[in-house]
Amino acid sequence: MNLTRLMALGTLARYGPQHGHQIRRLADLTNVGEWGGVSVGALYRELRAMEGEGLVETIRTEKVGRRPARTVYEITRDGQMELQSLREQAIKPAGFGADPLGVALTFAAEGMDPDELRVTLRARRNRLEITAVELAAELDRLTAKGYLGVFQAAIMRRGVMHHEAEVRWHDELDAVLAATPEPRAALLPNRTPDPLPSRTTESGAGDEPTIPTSSAPEADHTTEP
Repeated sequence: MNLTRLMALGTLARYGPQHGHQIRRLADLTNVGEWGGVSVGALYRELRAMEGEGLVETIRTEKVGRRPARTVYEITRDGQMELQSLREQAIKPAGFGADPLGVALTFAAEGMDPDELRVTLRARRNRLEITAVELAAELDRLTAKGYLGVFQAAIMRRGVMHHEAEVRWHDELDAVLAATPEPRAALLPNRTPDPLPSRTTESGAGDEPTIPTSSAPEADHTTEP
């Protein structure tokens, strides 16, 4: 999904005609590039691309002093339809995005020194806690000044809650690691267990080692006499 396009079209629909610098300034003020996945640096290119597709149109240029002329864009009817489509795509999904930490702990943490792993995770936990406190303070400040609408305040509160939940998860994991000096990963489906001793047939010849295909106990196939 093109979140840069969603942000730009939403801004034009809400505030009316804007030039690229105004949209860029709003993106910087809200820091949407950090938490929203918007490519702020690609904003001007995206505006030109949308103009070529008929989603926005130039209504005038503005020039102040010696500054370069700025193109003022307005959203079109097709742009309104594209905005509606992008908005629905963004709101409906309930899943989560990529999880680098989850991948690292699942597939690569076992090779780390346990103490080093705990130190690394604690450092991440402390950064999250600091961010949660700072974000909560900023939310209070902006709310007191009346700068936030209902949705903006709710999104910032959501961010605070996400960070606080991560901190709690880190505390729980650290307690588990403290009680498990050498944590090991679970047996994955493609990990071959150690071979079992050979079985002997009635003729006395040794069979090839039997490797179980799952960790579940074998079913009892004997019948009653």
